[in-house]
Amino acid sequence: MSELRSDLSLIRQWIKPGARVLDLGCGDGKLLKALQEEQDVEGYGLEIDPENIIQCIRNGVNVIQADLDAGLSDFDDQAFDYVIMTQTLQALHFPDQLLEEVLRVGREGIVTFPNFGNWRIRLQLAFGGRMPVSKALPAEWYNTQNIHLCTLKDFEALCQQRNIQLLERSVVDYAYQPIAGHTLLPNLLGEIATYRCTHLP
Repeated sequence: MSELRSDLSLIRQWIKPGARVLDLGCGDGKLLKALQEEQDVEGYGLEIDPENIIQCIRNGVNVIQADLDAGLSDFDDQAFDYVIMTQTLQALHFPDQLLEEVLRVGREGIVTFPNFGNWRIRLQLAFGGRMPVSKALPAEWYNTQNIHLCTLKDFEALCQQRNIQLLERSVVDYAYQPIAGHTLLPNLLGEIATYRCTHLP
């Protein structure tokens, strides 16, 4: 199997062999490459960074240059079995709208994002009085690409408001390793969250 971060390995486990997959902000295409080679998926990636697009092509991944803030209007309803969005939601201007688009285009969505409710971030805000910098959120407030940070509770509240069913959740640390006690206090202990979701009928 291809070597993947543990959160991407988890996503790979959630996807059924032979599925049609769209990866939004697919980076260098490593996840799609692994899915194509090991699970015979039909995969497509959307990516804005030219260097990443070159890497996708080298990895044999079908990729389209696209700005996700422009939406997914080029794709039909339920065109994919899964639409994946890893570490991208928080960098969008309208994350709620794209989440709706994810579940229009795909039967299921898989979303990962950094958790702003982690205890280290809370301590930095409470005692330092400044926007936090952590290994999961390494940029300063003035040069970060993250413009809509949220907590696990924020994301779950949005899903409830939009009639989105959460099928599975996993939380890991900044190194993408499982965290002891995460099932009891995921919003406090988790640094990066991964959700599998779908629209309620």
